[in-house]
Amino acid sequence: MAKHNKRTTTADYDFVVIGSGPAGEGAAMMLAKRGQKVAIVEAYPRLGGSCTHRGTIPSKALRHSVNRLIEYNSSPLFKQDQMPRRLSFKEILRHSETVIRKQVALRSSFYVRNHVTVIHGYASFIDKHHLEVKKPDGSVDRLNVGKVVIATGSRPYRPDNVDFKHPRIYDSDTVLTLDHDPRSIIIVGAGVIGCEYASIFRGLGVKVDLVNNRDRLLSFLDSEFSDALSYHLRNNGVIIRHGEEFKTIEGGADNVILTTMSGKRMFADCLLYANGRSGNIEGLNIEAIGLQANHRGQLEVDQNYCTSVDNVYAVGDIIGYPSLASAAYDQGRIAATAMLDGTCDTKLISDIPTGIYTIPEISSVGATEEQLTTHKVPYEVGRAQFKHLARAQIADSDVGSLKLIFHRETLEILGIHCFGERASEIIHIGQAIMEQKNGGNNINYFINTTFNYPTMAEAYRVAALNGMNRLAPES
Repeated sequence: MAKHNKRTTTADYDFVVIGSGPAGEGAAMMLAKRGQKVAIVEAYPRLGGSCTHRGTIPSKALRHSVNRLIEYNSSPLFKQDQMPRRLSFKEILRHSETVIRKQVALRSSFYVRNHVTVIHGYASFIDKHHLEVKKPDGSVDRLNVGKVVIATGSRPYRPDNVDFKHPRIYDSDTVLTLDHDPRSIIIVGAGVIGCEYASIFRGLGVKVDLVNNRDRLLSFLDSEFSDALSYHLRNNGVIIRHGEEFKTIEGGADNVILTTMSGKRMFADCLLYANGRSGNIEGLNIEAIGLQANHRGQLEVDQNYCTSVDNVYAVGDIIGYPSLASAAYDQGRIAATAMLDGTCDTKLISDIPTGIYTIPEISSVGATEEQLTTHKVPYEVGRAQFKHLARAQIADSDVGSLKLIFHRETLEILGIHCFGERASEIIHIGQAIMEQKNGGNNINYFINTTFNYPTMAEAYRVAALNGMNRLAPES
C-alpha cells in the first residue's frame, strides 16, 4: 500500500485567508483585486464553506422544493381529485446538490480569475507570521505570511449530553445525510434554523414537535410577525412547545425519546438538535499567537476586524453577531481594506435586513413596534394584506402582509416587516428608501411613485396610504 508523501513545501504570501465561506471570499477577492499575493486555505475538498455545503444554500434549496410541492398540491389547477403528490427528504436533497455544484463551480472560477492560490488542508499557527497547512495527502505546506484573516465560520453547537453518533440524532449539518423517510421528528431549538426545518419537514407531511426554551418564537422579531409565524406553523400541524428544556435524549433502535425538565416525554422517528452554533476555532493553535476564544469559540475584534494580534484579523461567524452570510461578505471586504489602508471608512449598514426562510418567509429591517414604544418614539403603522393584491391572487399566494412603521411627524420610515412568499425580496425595496439621506427617507415616496401592476411591490403603496390615513387630520 502506498504511503502518504510527507514532503514539506514553503511559500510566501502577502495575505493568507483561512476559510472560503462568504467572509473569506469577500476578503480574498478584495485583496487580490488590490494586487496582493493571496492564498486561501479551505479544510474541505470543495470551496464555499458551511454556507454553500451545510447551511444557507442547501437549506434554502430544500425549502424551495418543499414550497413548490405545497403549491402543486394546493393549486386548483392540479387538484382535480388526484391523490396529493409526495416527495421524500432524500428526493428533495437531489435538487440541493445540483445547486451546490453550480455554486462551487462559480466560486472556484473567482479564485482562478483573480490568481488566488487555493490550498486544501487544515491550517494552524506556528507564530503570527507563519502557518502550517496539513494537506489530505499527508504533505505539509509552510506559509510565510504578512497578514492573516481567520474566516473559519461556525458549526452546530453539540452539548455533551446528546449522543450525536446515534443514527437517528442529527444536527443541522448531519441532517443533510438523512436517508430514510421519517414520519415524525422532534426539533430541539426554535431559532431561525429550527423554525426553517420545522417548515420543511411539515411541508413533507412529517409530524413535527418544535421544542422552544423561550416563551415565543424568534423573539427578536416584531411580535405581530412572531405571532403570525406561530399561527401558521400551528395551523399547518406543527406542535410548538414553549418554555421547555430537554432533560434527556435517548436514541433507540427505531425511535428517539425526549424527556423535558417539566416531565413531558416525546417520541419520534428522529431528532434534530438546532440550538446554537460554535466557532470553528479548534486546530488553529491560536494559543501560539496569544489569542483566546470565548466559550462559543468566537474571537473579539475591533471596528476594523483586527484581533488583539496586530496582523491577524477575523470575520464572519467566528466573531459572532450578526452571523449572516450577506454581512460576512461585507465584513471580509471591510477587513481587507483596513489591512491595506490602515482603516476602512465603510462600515456595515446599521439596519441589516433579516431573511427567515420559513414557509411562509419572514423578512424585516429597522425597528420593531416594541423597540420604538420602549424608546418613546412617536410612530404610526401602515399595513397591506397580500390577499388584497392582484398579483398575490393570481399567484395564489395570498398569505401574508407588509407593515411599514414610520415617524408620525417626520414621516421617516423606521422599520419594515414582511410576512409571506418572496418577503426576503420585497423587503429590499423599502430598505433602499430607508437608506436615503437628506429627507429621501419618507413614506410619501411610496404614495407618489408609480408601481408596475400587478406586482407584490404594490403592497408598499397600499401600506403607505393605509398608514397616512391613520394620522389625525390637522386642526
